[in-house]
Amino acid sequence: MSSNSAEPNKSTGQYHSLKGTVVEAVGNLTGAESWQESGKQEHAQGEAEYKAAEAKGYAEGTVDRIGGKKDSIIGAVTGDSTQQNAGNLRKNKGEAQQNINS
Repeated sequence: MSSNSAEPNKSTGQYHSLKGTVVEAVGNLTGAESWQESGKQEHAQGEAEYKAAEAKGYAEGTVDRIGGKKDSIIGAVTGDSTQQNAGNLRKNKGEAQQNINS
């Protein structure tokens, strides 16, 4: 994962994956084994960071989807349309976040 951030990030994961691929390709063209190896490592780290960010986003979406559904049901049962609407919005946001990260 990226050493300058505690949280996994899709953008930096993609950047490091692409950069690693380029470094590896340069190593392949020049025969520089150290570049080949460092490129492979950076590509793998970038892919791992991307997948970790994706999993984190999916999990956060799940929390919003379930919490929103709960709030929507409680609002419907208690007749609180504000809570019901807020719950529906949160549920929809969670579903969208899951779709983006699946």
